Amino acid sequence: MRKTIFYTPVLSRAMHYIARAVLAALGWGYEETGNRPPKYVVIAAPHTSNWDFFYTMLVAFALDIKVYAMGKKSLTEGPFGRLMLWFGVIPIDRDTSNNVVAQTIETFNSRDELIIIIPPSGTRNKVAYWKTGFYHIAHGAGVPIALGYIDYKRKKGGLGPFITPTGDIDSDMKRIRAFYRGVTGRYPERQLG
Repeated sequence: MRKTIFYTPVLSRAMHYIARAVLAALGWGYEETGNRPPKYVVIAAPHTSNWDFFYTMLVAFALDIKVYAMGKKSLTEGPFGRLMLWFGVIPIDRDTSNNVVAQTIETFNSRDELIIIIPPSGTRNKVAYWKTGFYHIAHGAGVPIALGYIDYKRKKGGLGPFITPTGDIDSDMKRIRAFYRGVTGRYPERQLG
């Protein structure tokens, strides 16, 4: 995987302090629960606005987390494409089957440290269900799932508890969904109910 802004020593250290200052100036806070393991999948939910990426990056810098984030391929094209790649966006082509789950599991297995953010809704629009690729990646790679969030009501972002996938996706998803019932997206009407 390519080096990103998070692996640019002087700049990433500066961004750590800049992000904390920007969040404070905007009236936002950041928080996390528990100790972070070296490898995990982060759910990015709820995902209802383009602003979610902005706040997610600020929170990642503030918490000093070196992340990659899965996003639609079009984010890495056009005039800002290179910038998005530098910010760690992993382009996903939704029009073709590229076996993203298997490739991501292989990447986790070949690394000592890796954090990948995945928005389970896959879109900013209202959806009837979450895509479960994040779950299959975490379970297949034997890594936990961090419940990441941007809560516009409380003006806080961060990492909630870590869930270790048991293989019982229905039971695990009930626990995950229970956490997100208390989190409000920028456009609550677009959240999964």
